[in-house]
Amino acid sequence: MGNRRHVAERRRSGPAVIGAAFAAVVATAAGVGAYALAGGEEDGAGARTAAAERVRTGPLTPAEVTSAARRFLTAWQSGRIAAAAGATDAPGAAKALLTAYGKDARIEDVTLTPGTPAGAEVPFSVKGTVVWQDTREPLAYDSELTVVRRDGDGEPRVGWRPSVVHPDLRDGDRLVTGESGTPPVTALDRAGGKITTAEYPSLGTVLDGLRDKYGAEAGGTAGVELRVVRGERSTARKLSGKTLLELSEGTPGTVRTTLDPRLQAAAERQVAKKARASVVLTRASTGEILAVANSGHGFNTAFQGSLAPGSTMKVITASLLIDKGLASADEPHPCPKYAGYGGWKFQNDDKFSIKGGTFKASFARSCNTAFISQAPKLADDDLTRQAREVFGLSRNDWAIGVPSFDGAVPVQRDAPKAASLIGQGGVRMNPLNMASVAATVRSGAFHQPYLVAPSVDGRGLATAPRTLPAGTLAQLRELMGYTARYGTAAEAMASVPGDVGAKTGSAEVDGQQKPNGWFTAYRGDLAAAGVVRSGGHGGDTAGPIVAALLKAGG
Repeated sequence: MGNRRHVAERRRSGPAVIGAAFAAVVATAAGVGAYALAGGEEDGAGARTAAAERVRTGPLTPAEVTSAARRFLTAWQSGRIAAAAGATDAPGAAKALLTAYGKDARIEDVTLTPGTPAGAEVPFSVKGTVVWQDTREPLAYDSELTVVRRDGDGEPRVGWRPSVVHPDLRDGDRLVTGESGTPPVTALDRAGGKITTAEYPSLGTVLDGLRDKYGAEAGGTAGVELRVVRGERSTARKLSGKTLLELSEGTPGTVRTTLDPRLQAAAERQVAKKARASVVLTRASTGEILAVANSGHGFNTAFQGSLAPGSTMKVITASLLIDKGLASADEPHPCPKYAGYGGWKFQNDDKFSIKGGTFKASFARSCNTAFISQAPKLADDDLTRQAREVFGLSRNDWAIGVPSFDGAVPVQRDAPKAASLIGQGGVRMNPLNMASVAATVRSGAFHQPYLVAPSVDGRGLATAPRTLPAGTLAQLRELMGYTARYGTAAEAMASVPGDVGAKTGSAEVDGQQKPNGWFTAYRGDLAAAGVVRSGGHGGDTAGPIVAALLKAGG
């Protein structure tokens, strides 16, 4: 089996021991490792004294975190599934998944090594052996658990979630070892070169999606693998299955993509500079996706994220206002410090105002109240219809070749309706959506983005029922061009030559100290968008990433 390879990745440094409570790992006679513990161990819920039956409250102590984690990890490692499940706050769900870990995933000889707790969170590493008939392959990965107080009595327990067993698992997902059913694929870039995660680390989810979509028809044969098999909830979220370990290789088929190897490499370098960054670069006139990258290398936020786009949404809103004669680039337009609608009071960043300014000035400086002030003149469904009918968004009909989210612009009323005009409220987008918005402005019509050409499988691409009137389109390009050269996007776009347009955005998120930073722009026939979550202002965070790709595209 000289060609076996591991797909699992280590994501943390070597584990440490949790305090003095965890001693060295020793092996039992049955070959399954067990912790040598200091003191006794509670088996499952265990017997409680009268004092322990009192409801515990307040923050968890380090001793409680250590004890609860030790109880769970020791029981799981020694194969006492009922006891491990009883050490969680959801014994039924935990028992089912931990049982399947041995029965369906066929993982044996499990050794769990805890790391240093961070508050209530305890990282741990997992080593085991995957067994299929006469084949035995080692498996290693890192995971994490969180200790919580159980409802009812406040006892410390491991907060159950499937990702405790493996970080790629979501509710309803399973780990399964066997003949994969879906043959592997070799993905090619537009020049015919092989795409690998070794060269492009953030393309793992894209490769998984390509296999799910094209594996059965690309001409390959299946191998034996340990895979994440998605359940109903994950399937509804368009999450692809994932190979964690190959025990015997299948024969891959081939699928050609639209990715440009030089620009993809540039995108990988750019997102690596920022935590939680995502970017997409497209060809405006065709919709071809030339590059996509995420700094997290996990969930594909660039294609599947569902985030408030902040002021980048003002591109769509501006087109609506101009269409309806409620704004014109060079005409006076109000930008007060505050604007109220639906019982909410809205303000501008740093509470600025523009006196005697034009709509172009308000757009370039990203004045919220210039848009909120027009809410009373708009029907509840106006923004939704503009997004769907002109920009091809929020219709759930894109077919790019891998799972993607097409954006959401729901019909809203009162204060949420006003918030939607500035990319908050119920509006949700990702960099793919916002790159498409910039591309629609640049090319003059919506072209559905795609990663795999429709000629590969004969699928149809989504279309938009109408285009912007010539006058609206000219003004929208004027607004974005002015913003790129003299507005909030000017610093990021300063070194990008040619015919350019841009819009910045910052989106507030509940419970998040800094807003998500957004940026969408075009240069010539290239259009791009990016987001840096918790990054702050889009011009400072996502802007340099997008600008660098537009410049690299030459």
